[in-house]
Amino acid sequence: MEETIKILIYIHAFFGGIGLIAGIGSVIVKKGSKLHKNFGKLFSIGMLTSSLISIPISWMPNHENIFLFLIGLFTIYLVLAGNRALTFKLKKKADWIDYVISGSMLLCSVVMLLIGIYFIMKSNSMGILFLFFGGFGLLLSIKDFMFYRNANKPKNAWLILHIGKMVGALIASITAFIVAGLGIGNLIAWTLPTLLGTVYIVYWKRKFKLKPAN
Repeated sequence: MEETIKILIYIHAFFGGIGLIAGIGSVIVKKGSKLHKNFGKLFSIGMLTSSLISIPISWMPNHENIFLFLIGLFTIYLVLAGNRALTFKLKKKADWIDYVISGSMLLCSVVMLLIGIYFIMKSNSMGILFLFFGGFGLLLSIKDFMFYRNANKPKNAWLILHIGKMVGALIASITAFIVAGLGIGNLIAWTLPTLLGTVYIVYWKRKFKLKPAN
């Protein structure tokens, strides 16, 4: 059993490393270029594979890690939603796949909030993690549904949604690497990736200057 877990961890780390490198590459190269798209595809494959593997690992004996589980769950959502955002370049309405992705995140977020409240009442410090991720996920999923109601207003909102979700996934992967991979759990390790990622997202929002659809 332990050997199987080790193999899964190696596979998880391998694809996570590929995704992390590809994600950084996609940020550096020109947006919309062929290289950017290829980096983006590689990032998505790496992050989805690594995150899917991390979920069962985080519940295995002697490897329980609630942080890894939550990061994995969020990364899957962010990558899927970020890629789906690209489809709104040509379509004006969300389809069932979009609603399933956002609806699943909404449901998971409510469950996490309830678990967080329960843990806090039991004086379990893990409740803070559940409340943080639950609240964050609830906010993102609600914003998704608001976007679906007016997907073409402003007309390049899909692009901002794509950038926000994919950079969010990259932030999650970098944070996971620092905290879980390197074992650095101080305040800087938790907040610096988010701070830098937020600055990057705000920069591109201003650069594209959302304009109302005609």
